[in-house]
Amino acid sequence: MSDIWEKRKKALENQYILKQEAEKIEKMKTEAREKVIREHCRNRCPKCGDPIEPMTFRGVPMDKCHGCGGIWLGPRDLQILASKDHRTWFDKWFKGEEE
Repeated sequence: MSDIWEKRKKALENQYILKQEAEKIEKMKTEAREKVIREHCRNRCPKCGDPIEPMTFRGVPMDKCHGCGGIWLGPRDLQILASKDHRTWFDKWFKGEEE
């Protein structure tokens, strides 16, 4: 009887290890895929794929695509822009206020 329990215990252990390894492999594949995408898209517009050029607007660095006219901001850049002169251009831009 103990032989059956030992086999079951070993099978469950193997199943657990297999699941852990599969999760690690999937994570490695995802990270590798994201790295390839980042390297391929470096200095390219996420929308149209044309080259983007760095620029500065009101002291905030951003990237501009001349192909589609897109402006790409960093994670905190929109907050920095919002804190500068927010009652003029920012409210008009996002809230549609007229002059």
